[in-house]
Amino acid sequence: MTPPHPLVTRARRLADDLLAPHAERVDQEGVPASHLEEIKRSGLLGVSAPKEYGGAAAPGAVARETAEILAGACCSTWFVQTQHHTPVQTLAKSETPVRERLLGRLARGELLSGVAYAHLRAYPRIPVRVTRERGGWRFDGTVPWYTGWGLNDVMLLAGVTQADEALFAFTEAREQPGLRASEPMRLAALTAARTVSLELDGFWLPEEAVALRTPYDRWAATDRPKTVNANPAVFGITEAALALLDEETAVPLRARLAKVRDQAYALVDDPTRLGDRLSIRTQAYELMQAATTAAVVTGGGRSLTLTNKAQRLAREGLFLLVQGQTAQSRTAHLKALTS
Repeated sequence: MTPPHPLVTRARRLADDLLAPHAERVDQEGVPASHLEEIKRSGLLGVSAPKEYGGAAAPGAVARETAEILAGACCSTWFVQTQHHTPVQTLAKSETPVRERLLGRLARGELLSGVAYAHLRAYPRIPVRVTRERGGWRFDGTVPWYTGWGLNDVMLLAGVTQADEALFAFTEAREQPGLRASEPMRLAALTAARTVSLELDGFWLPEEAVALRTPYDRWAATDRPKTVNANPAVFGITEAALALLDEETAVPLRARLAKVRDQAYALVDDPTRLGDRLSIRTQAYELMQAATTAAVVTGGGRSLTLTNKAQRLAREGLFLLVQGQTAQSRTAHLKALTS
């Protein structure tokens, strides 16, 4: 039997010793900086980063397994740290000066990055417009969702230029002239992840902050396939819910989990089967809802207390139903629910 990858071992140790024992408290009080410091030290922030920059360059299967483990232990902590991987992957493919300035520090976990780019998927509506100004770029508009405010060191901010380009640039994750954050949102789940909206009013960044500038259609063509995959966090939440059930109830659900997970991961990079990937994503949601509902039913009235694990997992499951949602995935999910 092949031993687990070292990062999988570290993720399990973090989950068992730190994240899971404090998950209900974190859910109510917020993700502590100490949790993120442990994740920084673990090497997990560099799971997919190039080795020459201090990362692990681990296979995709390792990244997915560590995501499952962290999400199943404490979804709020997982969600803050998962933002980090898109900036790392963006820089790994970049040939801009900011790559040399930041990639090593992000890969080694010296810095934690957030992301402000999901609003690009609203195109042709443009929530954030980017225009040329003073040899750099001016950002104007609203970022509806930014996770990890007050916890992240830097952010990858995106908007659309007047030439219909997607432009991504790095800046410090703090209030600055032209950049103002709302108060952290109170949400039904993952309030602990400190999600805010960002108001951009003439926020300026220099050319050397830019990590990617590409025609919007080209960026969307690479982004769209990602949104049809089942999120590994869904399987992590499902696993955690199954652990709360008696064996008779858990066995058939666990068999379904193994089948759906295998199908999802076998299809994850197949560009010819987007419809199948979307169908499996929907099945993964349905299974997660069945498992978390069974956990609540098993717990009875105790499940309604805010210190109860089953209700936390059920609320986190609701969050994952809409996280990363697109019009395409929403339509497919609603069709499955009403068929």
